[in-house]
Amino acid sequence: MIRNITLGQYLPGKSIIHRADPRTKIIVTMLFMIVLFIIDSIWALLGALIFVATAYWISKISIKFAIKGIKPILFIILFTVVINMFMTEGNTIVNLGFAQITDQGLLRAAIVSLRVFMLITSASVMTYTTTPIMLTDGLEKLLKPLKKLKVPVHEMAMMMTIALRFIPTLIDETDKIMKAQAARGADIGTGNLLERAKSFIPILIPLFVSSFRKADDLAIAMEARCYRGSKGRTSMRVLKYGKIDVAILLSFCIICSGILLIHYLI
Repeated sequence: MIRNITLGQYLPGKSIIHRADPRTKIIVTMLFMIVLFIIDSIWALLGALIFVATAYWISKISIKFAIKGIKPILFIILFTVVINMFMTEGNTIVNLGFAQITDQGLLRAAIVSLRVFMLITSASVMTYTTTPIMLTDGLEKLLKPLKKLKVPVHEMAMMMTIALRFIPTLIDETDKIMKAQAARGADIGTGNLLERAKSFIPILIPLFVSSFRKADDLAIAMEARCYRGSKGRTSMRVLKYGKIDVAILLSFCIICSGILLIHYLI
């Protein structure tokens, strides 16, 4: 299960989305998430789902790979779906005695599950098609106006990117520790909730130790390369908006306008 987490991984490619400016991808992702919270129509959400599927098709990333990243939080999605099914008023479809499933409950459950699914998969497209370095540069450029307020923009962007970059590393480390503990006879993931929580203590302690060691190694490596934050720092690749970015932004605006139109009309 731990290896199903794909957030933070970069998949090399030469698609239009891969070649787009990271600022464009960040802007599109953030605006799309806002749109997802605005729309409350099943038809509008289906239109948004087609948009996400098209983005994966253009970037040549397998949908199965994206769905794989949903598995670790599948329980949370199912729990939310069940709560909405039984707690929403409407015309009763199934009467279980102690609870009722209504038509509005089923509709609300479908809307919530689609929204959560697209929030995760749309954000994943950005990380799958953008290297951590480019993501850092994009975030820094977008947050540049905050420098006037003495906000450490570069340091914030660097911390966010490092955290995102080390998610796959920590996942691999956790997987290795779990296998090592299991090889020593540790009983992991069985028993009641309290027993399962206790069984993860021998995993968390070495994971924290390894994380601090990696953080210390990273700090030493950055100092050895004369890293001093944003002061006097330049980029090897200067970000520039191109025709691809204009085409993506225009297409996104048209598609989002259509999705919002469906939301307000249907």
